Amino acid sequence: MAEKISEKKKAALAKAAASSGQSTIGLRIGAAVLWILAIVCEFVALAVITETTIIPFLTSVPPLYQGIAFLVIDLILVIAGSQFWKKANHIKPASEKNAVLFWLWNNMGVIVCAIAFLPFVILLLKNDKVDQKTKTVGTIAAAIALLIAGVASYDFNPISAEEVQQYADSTVYWTEYGSRLHTHKDCQALSRTLPENLHSGTIAQAEEAGRTTLCKYCEKRDHAKIESIVQMPSEENLPAAANE
Repeated sequence: MAEKISEKKKAALAKAAASSGQSTIGLRIGAAVLWILAIVCEFVALAVITETTIIPFLTSVPPLYQGIAFLVIDLILVIAGSQFWKKANHIKPASEKNAVLFWLWNNMGVIVCAIAFLPFVILLLKNDKVDQKTKTVGTIAAAIALLIAGVASYDFNPISAEEVQQYADSTVYWTEYGSRLHTHKDCQALSRTLPENLHSGTIAQAEEAGRTTLCKYCEKRDHAKIESIVQMPSEENLPAAANE
């Protein structure tokens, strides 16, 4: 029995097809900037918790608490950057021809998580000038942050360029005066449409005609069809759902 595709992945396929040609440079630059800031916070956290660096306006706060505070900022920045990266991947997905590269590209945020927290743990534990309590609490805090960031950064619904291409090439229908697009020619909403008022084409052509909202009747029928596309990417001419 074929594994059911999740609703989130179904939505991701629709959005990716609708966003074809959209630039992702801004999102990727944003992710990179946030990740760099996260790594900076990691080393600031290490510096203050080991008292290598003293921040003048935080002298009233114990070094351990300062370090944890910067780890929290580190966590927030890592997750924010990962969301930007995942959004970019769902607009312009990578090819799945190379499974390893496909996984790495889709989960770059997970890799950054390791970089943003593991060095902190290693260097803190190796520091002979730090007491055991600080090492224990700091390590636990970093480990928890790593776990949270890792789960938040992992893409549980990755999509590939091949899936989106097959999805986008599917035939959809729209009427001369209606506002929605349909994935089924025999949709009940089209039953009274005159032949001369019914148009068909790709999703891109439907969008050019201003039809970007999927018919609710068709949406209910499309789950199995999108499953077929995901499970059998080599087959051609399979109908799929349109943009939600």
